[in-house]
Amino acid sequence: QVQLVESGGGLVQPGGSLRLSCAASGSRFRIDTMGWYRQAPGKERELVATITRGGSTNYADSVTGRFTISRDNAKNTVYLQMNSLKPEDTSVYHCYADGYDNRAYNDFRVWGQGTLVTVSS
Repeated sequence: QVQLVESGGGLVQPGGSLRLSCAASGSRFRIDTMGWYRQAPGKERELVATITRGGSTNYADSVTGRFTISRDNAKNTVYLQMNSLKPEDTSVYHCYADGYDNRAYNDFRVWGQGTLVTVSS
């Protein structure tokens, strides 16, 4: 069974930076697309960024130019570098991974536990 573990959230001042990490663990699987969603209280869930296994990326308009998604396929880990943070970036960030389980012979999507990012002075 594949699991995702996130790290890197916390409190940062406006204009600051944070880097989130999300590592997949398990056995006999292949990870394809990985990405990050966020959801703030009272707001809809927003897709922040995605990255394919080959490195193609997509970003929400709200974070383009400030956030960078990257991955290390050897470590099955995805990162989200967040710069020039704004109070409106405050949210719980969840990573996800789409892949294939070579033991169960099926596709899957798994989610991280979520990490809180708070941007405040």
